[in-house]
Amino acid sequence: MASFDFQGKAVHYELVGEGRPLLLLNGIMMSTKSWTPFLEAFQQGGNQLLLVDLLDQGQSQAMDQEFALCLQAEMLAALLGHLGIPSTAVSGTSYGGEVALNLAVSHPDMVNRLVLANTVAHTNAWLKEIGQAWNLAMDKPEAYYATTIPVIYSPDFYDRKAGWMDQRKRLLTTTAFANPDFLARMARLTRSAESHDVRDRLHLIDCPTLIISSTQDHITPLEEQEYLRDHIRGADHVIFPKTGHAAFYERPDAFVSVMMGFINHLRPIIVM
Repeated sequence: MASFDFQGKAVHYELVGEGRPLLLLNGIMMSTKSWTPFLEAFQQGGNQLLLVDLLDQGQSQAMDQEFALCLQAEMLAALLGHLGIPSTAVSGTSYGGEVALNLAVSHPDMVNRLVLANTVAHTNAWLKEIGQAWNLAMDKPEAYYATTIPVIYSPDFYDRKAGWMDQRKRLLTTTAFANPDFLARMARLTRSAESHDVRDRLHLIDCPTLIISSTQDHITPLEEQEYLRDHIRGADHVIFPKTGHAAFYERPDAFVSVMMGFINHLRPIIVM
């Protein structure tokens, strides 16, 4: 574990293992700790993992003013330069995927493979309203939970993991969702996504790209991923059935198999 100074703020990051670099970018409510169950699987095939708590996330220092999501990409570019990593594979989910997109269009030479899970090319009016609803519900932990969490998962997952969801509700409503510092960070992070729009720069992405979608994603619907597929040159697209917004939580084995197969498949197969 280490920290890196970016514009006067300490950014928490971790390097795990050895080999080809793979940068993992968190969803909006996640932190580096969220990847713990996946670390062994992600290292297979010779990958060194770079985990980062984005600005206002996890163990990174809290911001003291509003910021645009694209600042996250500039922070990552500075961090990669600090670490002497000229180019890396990047995998981002949801908010992390939006950051990955900003990094890929602003610094295409730094991204050699790109995985975008349950993410969008821009924050449309509908998604902006969802974020504003989250922030309006912050006065009561139970209301914030009810506004943010159920929509993330599919009905099938709720049925299969009812006990786990009940435990998660009790934990979140008595810890993070009752913590003013966490909520202030979440409010800024949510507002930072309102400025996200890379639609006119998707043509700048020139690395192999994989898009992972879910049929029951009610935060970033399937058509948003289809837009990415249609506007990123040569992009591949995998869709998980009966799965919600957090595909890597709901289908961890399938998600890891698809993602790491793509990340580690370095020599294209030429079919005559």
